[in-house]
Amino acid sequence: MSPSKTHATTIVAARRDGKVAIASDGQVSMDQVIVKATARKIRRMYHDRVVAGFSGSVADALALADRFEAKLQAANGNLTRAAIDFVREWRTDRLMRRFEALVIVADTEKLYLLSGDGNVLEPDDDVLAIGSGGAYAQAAAKALLRNTSMSAREIVTEALKIAAEICVYTNDQVVADELP
Repeated sequence: MSPSKTHATTIVAARRDGKVAIASDGQVSMDQVIVKATARKIRRMYHDRVVAGFSGSVADALALADRFEAKLQAANGNLTRAAIDFVREWRTDRLMRRFEALVIVADTEKLYLLSGDGNVLEPDDDVLAIGSGGAYAQAAAKALLRNTSMSAREIVTEALKIAAEICVYTNDQVVADELP
């Protein structure tokens, strides 16, 4: 097993009716081998007012989670300010800029995709997805948001289950969280 080909995640987030939900699959794969089926890739932050999902290298994602949480504390929970400060540091810090990961962060008002190249992207349609099965999960979530009355949590859960049917690096061991 070579650690150079690690596929670590699918994360999807959606907002509907004043609530935001984020979900991840549980699969971590190295090359052709599933090494863990029940990994937890999302976490709440700042007094349970922000939820985040991290994809990519596990060590990098954990380090980024800790650093983002520190920025969130420094910004007194202001998600936009914390996101901007975080990506600025990520892009310019010698160690951090080598991290191979993407981050979705959300509160009940904002939903952002953060990347190491300095991007803070807010979706047009209240849906974001990242990781190995991200495109499949995002397509499913968009269709569910447009064509059903499902809650945000139901949308992300079902979108991940659909992605798991298509992407070999995504499983159906869904962990979902919703704010508020």
